[in-house]
Amino acid sequence: MNQERLLKVLVAPHISEKATVIGERNNQVIFKVLADATKPEVKRAVESLFEVRVKAVNMVNIKGKRKRLGRTPGRRSDLRKAYVTLMPGDEIDFAGGAD
Repeated sequence: MNQERLLKVLVAPHISEKATVIGERNNQVIFKVLADATKPEVKRAVESLFEVRVKAVNMVNIKGKRKRLGRTPGRRSDLRKAYVTLMPGDEIDFAGGAD
């Protein structure tokens, strides 16, 4: 697998209240990923970038909502999220808490 491709697969961490609760309860981290990303690509990308062991990866496709700005109809972009379950004892800290 191409190293350059692995660096582009993860777009951003998905930070929300729901993501925080899931993360604490199930030892999972949620990422926004490319629309054509696969589970093995996401697993390799997370393991290489964050130096953690990945237990499982679940993918979710979310269709963009239809919105309007005045009279002009529009649509938000589609989104693909990856729910990455980490092995017990491993964790990823995006907050970078002060030591």
